[in-house]
Amino acid sequence: MKLNERGLLVVLSGPSGVGKGTVRKSLFSQKNHNYTFSVSMTTREKRPGEIEGKDYYFVSKDYFEKKIKEGGFLEYTYFCGNYYGTPLDKVEEALDSGKELILEIEVNGCRQVKEKMIDAVTIFIVPPSKEALYERLKKRGTESDYQIQERIAKANSEFPLAYQYDYIVVNDSIENAADRIRAIIRAEHAKTSRSIYKYYEMLGDTETHGQE
Repeated sequence: MKLNERGLLVVLSGPSGVGKGTVRKSLFSQKNHNYTFSVSMTTREKRPGEIEGKDYYFVSKDYFEKKIKEGGFLEYTYFCGNYYGTPLDKVEEALDSGKELILEIEVNGCRQVKEKMIDAVTIFIVPPSKEALYERLKKRGTESDYQIQERIAKANSEFPLAYQYDYIVVNDSIENAADRIRAIIRAEHAKTSRSIYKYYEMLGDTETHGQE
């Protein structure tokens, strides 16, 4: 029996190249999991093979800006001429259904999330060393040496922000990092602040809520 039946918003964040996406995929590879991935909304054009509602929610710029004015996003950003954001109604829908909603975002986006949902579980994923981060970026083979150095410089400015997160997970191996995140999720459900009301309800009406 799970005392906290509402789902958790779990934010996986950290510098580019630390393996957020790979760790997230490992989480979802486990059988009988209760995770769901947060699908972003964007104003960019749909690419071949992309599916509406699975890869993104594709909308017009006018619609996106209307949603901004209505406070309809948990977080959003404007990048390379297009908007990207996390629809707040979809987040609430997933959490109310008891799903563990996994949100994979950059460091700046995490700040926005924490401002709107203080009970979000924020996890800062880091490499075992700066050298390991450099090697991972290099192995991807998608960027020039200059671009890699830019990412390293950005990462160096983000590493000191780890104190803003609830947890730090070292991605020394994909399996280890995923296991640590699963343990965090289990522990968060058992937190007194999340489970106390259900616990009192389980004991019955004769118990005094908040009794010392």
